[in-house]
Order: sequence, then C-alpha cells, then structure tokens
Amino acid sequence: MNNLPEMTSLQRVLKTLSHKEPDRVPLFLFLSLHGAKELGLSIKEYFSRAEHVVEGQLILREKYRTDCICSFFYAAIEVEAWGGEVVYSADGPPNSGAPFIRHFEDIKNLSVPDIQNTPCLSKVLTATRQLKEIVKDEAPIIGVVVSPFSLPVMQMGFPQYFTLMYDEPSLFEHLMAINEEFCVAWANAQLEAGATAICYFDPVSSTTVIPRQKYLSTGFKVAKKTISRINGPTATHFASGNCLPIINDIVQTGTAAVGTSSLEDLHALKTACNQKLTIIGNLNGVEMRRWSTDEAERKVIEALGKAASGGGFILSDNHGEIPWQVPDHVLMAISDAVHKWGNYPIELP
Repeated sequence: MNNLPEMTSLQRVLKTLSHKEPDRVPLFLFLSLHGAKELGLSIKEYFSRAEHVVEGQLILREKYRTDCICSFFYAAIEVEAWGGEVVYSADGPPNSGAPFIRHFEDIKNLSVPDIQNTPCLSKVLTATRQLKEIVKDEAPIIGVVVSPFSLPVMQMGFPQYFTLMYDEPSLFEHLMAINEEFCVAWANAQLEAGATAICYFDPVSSTTVIPRQKYLSTGFKVAKKTISRINGPTATHFASGNCLPIINDIVQTGTAAVGTSSLEDLHALKTACNQKLTIIGNLNGVEMRRWSTDEAERKVIEALGKAASGGGFILSDNHGEIPWQVPDHVLMAISDAVHKWGNYPIELP
C-alpha cells in the first residue's frame, strides 16, 4: 500500500522527472480534440475561441483525473501562422492544406511571423494565460512547437522536403535557420504566457523516417541549437516514430523527456533511458479505439510493469494526440487503472 502523502500533479511530475518515485505514476492524456465533444461544438468552432479550449481542457482534466493541461490547439496552426491553408474535418485534427512553399526559391523570401500579432497564435497564448490563472502551479501546462526540422513537411510536402534535404544543402540550411527563429520565439512566447514546459514535436527525426546517420547531420544538430535557446524544459516527441536507436543522441540535445512509440518495447526503452530521460508513452492510440475496459486495464498494467519502477515514467499515448474516435469509457478505464495500479511502490497482479 502507498503510504506517501498525495502530491499535486506538478509535484508528481517533477519528482518523476528527477527519476524518483512519487506517490503515483503521472497520467498524461493528450485530448486536444475531445473538449469539443464535451462542449457540444464542432472541431472548427471549438478552436475558434481560446475560451472554448480553456473550458474543454478543464473539464477533461477533472473528468479523467489527468496530471497535465495541454494548451495545444493543432499542429497546422503553425502553417496557418505563415499564411498557409488549414483543412478542417468533422472527426479529426485540422490539417495543413496545399504547401505554401511551391518552389525552392520561395524559401529565400520567407520571413518569420510576428508571434504576438498573428491571430491564430494569439489565441493559443490567450488560452495559455487563462489556464495558468486558473490552474496556477497545481498541474503542468504543456505548450507545443513543431521542430524546425519537421515543420517543412507541412510547409512544402514530404517529397519536396526530402529532395531539399538531400540535394539542396544551402537552401536546407537557410530554411532551418528561419524555422529555428520561429520555433524559439513561439516556444518562449508560450512559456512567458504560462506554459510549464514545451513539447518539441520532431517526427522526421525518428528512425522510422530517416536513418540515424542522416539524423546526426540534420535533425540532431537542429535540435541541439533550438532546444538550447528555449527558456524552459522540453520533452521531445516523435509522434509514433521509433527512437530507441537514437536515445543516447537525444540525451545530448538537452531535452528532459521522450515520447515513445507503441512499436518499441517499454522495458528496452526504460533500460536505455534510465536516469537520463523520462519516458512518456506508449499506449497505442489507434488500437485504443477498439479496446474494452478490461483490455485498457491490461494495457496499463503491462506498461506499468515494464517502465514504472524507479520513476522516470509518465503513462500516455504513443502519438501525443488521442484520436477523436476513442470512446469515453476507454479513457475512463485507463485513468481508473492508473489510479488503481500506478501507486508506488508498484504492486501489480
């Protein structure tokens, strides 16, 4: 039985990040879309006002007893900030539309958006400030940036970007420099507004997408430069991509935690990350749509058994965004299982 006094969510997370055992394993449910369901709004209407996101996040935290608040709206908001198109759907996250970099020469004419005076970004900052006023220091507020190395997938499309990366080194470096300025300014603006930490989304750096040697000469260097300029702690997330082969490289970027894929073994990840990185993961959000409550509990127990011992583990999904289609009873079963079986010292059936 756990004899430790109950901690606040922020205390729980901070102790976990120090690779010590708090009262319970922290639970992060990244439910960026589900607030719209709670408020009876379409996804487009939900994201039209900062107040909707604030209300949705507070409802979701109380309902599922999660240990974080996420001020994230949608990834394509960063493309929107550059004047790009956003495409909404009824049951999924808003996506970027047609790439706004159509020719390599367009890169030379790019300028960094003014963070404070860009309406879509201002909404996120407003939501962050309002959440901070309410939550204060009881729970961490997680801001999000897309890495300078991964953002070009939305700016110009995968095929064009890979051609740029491999065949146009000078223009590639120019785009990285511009994106780095944007990423740093956007991250620091969120921290100034009240975010506790920044999730640095970097799926292109995953070994699912590029080989380690290419990562070391590109995404790794970009991450080291960018993260060093962010005025707060970061967690690097590979959005379902594999990261085990580059764990020791990730440590050198200065990040504090890593979002892990459901395709990788948590025990192997915990061994590789031990005392160096906190693991965030790795429940399969796609499979989660079809889980029964019993299966959800089994998956939580399995994850706790592989990674919870000794701290340094936050239970979450593997992608950083739980799909709209995941039903409430599954999310509730995950939360119930963590609160039942995640207390330290861990005692599992």
